[in-house]
Amino acid sequence: MADSGRSLSELADVAADGSTQLGRFARIESAAFVYPFTTPIMSKQGDYAAVKKDILAVLKQPEYDDGSAGPVLVRLAWHASGTYCAETDTGGSNGAGMRYEAEGGDPANAGLQHARVFLEPIKDKYSWITYADLWTLAGVVAIEAMGGPSIQWKPGRTDFADDSRLPPRGRLPDGAQGADHLRFIFNRMGFNDQEIVALSGAHNLGRCHSDRSGFEGPWVNSPTRFSNQYYKLLLKLKWQPKKWDGPFQYVAKAPGADDDDEHLMMLPTDYALIQDEKMRPWVEKYAEDRDAFFRDFAKVFAKLIELGVYRDESGIAKADKMKQYKGEYKSAPQKAPVPGAPGAGKDGEANPLARQNERAHRQPQHALAKL
Repeated sequence: MADSGRSLSELADVAADGSTQLGRFARIESAAFVYPFTTPIMSKQGDYAAVKKDILAVLKQPEYDDGSAGPVLVRLAWHASGTYCAETDTGGSNGAGMRYEAEGGDPANAGLQHARVFLEPIKDKYSWITYADLWTLAGVVAIEAMGGPSIQWKPGRTDFADDSRLPPRGRLPDGAQGADHLRFIFNRMGFNDQEIVALSGAHNLGRCHSDRSGFEGPWVNSPTRFSNQYYKLLLKLKWQPKKWDGPFQYVAKAPGADDDDEHLMMLPTDYALIQDEKMRPWVEKYAEDRDAFFRDFAKVFAKLIELGVYRDESGIAKADKMKQYKGEYKSAPQKAPVPGAPGAGKDGEANPLARQNERAHRQPQHALAKL
């Protein structure tokens, strides 16, 4: 655990020679996904540099979006962590709840089964790593590999043994909403306006799919390269409603062009960043200063993937506390139509569940420790 607080590049540099005995080269293909990695005879527990190496090996996927698994791995880490609620201290990156239908089947997580499939052979190879650690590690490895900043990552997350402690649905951002919704979702996790705008920069990567979110298209021209183009395009291009039968989204119209450029798109939540007077200055700052964006993104993404994780003063995860504190919370597949509306709890779940969780929260610690 001595290297738990180091960057991924440092972890790779300090990996001991011979810590993992490698056998013959293996190539595994499943559902058109390609896995070029070495098959281990023996893997040393805690060799995160070796795990990183195999994550890097699966990033190139010629048959997947834009030839890369990187963006969807970032989204997996994001969604695995973005369910946190500071008030109830539930959700977050601990637990790897998407392995269960109540969370994995959430429409907000549509398409993330591909990311989990990409990583499954790595989990098989390194059985000692938890899914929760693997998913978050894969996200930061992918960001750095796609030209983004180095992000601090620490191990120690646990995997829930069942689905009894999953957070309710409705905690992830809804791209069809505006600035008030963004604040509702992100303030619940403990993020301010600047951090909301910085985290939104993850939309430099990947694309939307009409058969998943309903939206369609990439945000930028190079969706497998981490940059600040997202902010530049928000400010530079003329965005107008897309004329189609799908959900409301924006498409770009180049200056002087007769037709829309249907290639690029923005969601209502993206456009809200330049409409809101408190958020727009951060968009302008990050559009002008790439280094500032990289620095702030690295900081806030590291904060995101630590949500729901308890650590002692030395940075070691306190797995017993994570299991104990979340023990009696129940999964809630349902949610209110509008988060925060009458009939909904403060984090969007149905009132009966909110009351049940509140009662559990008040129970003595010894009652929660039974798990």
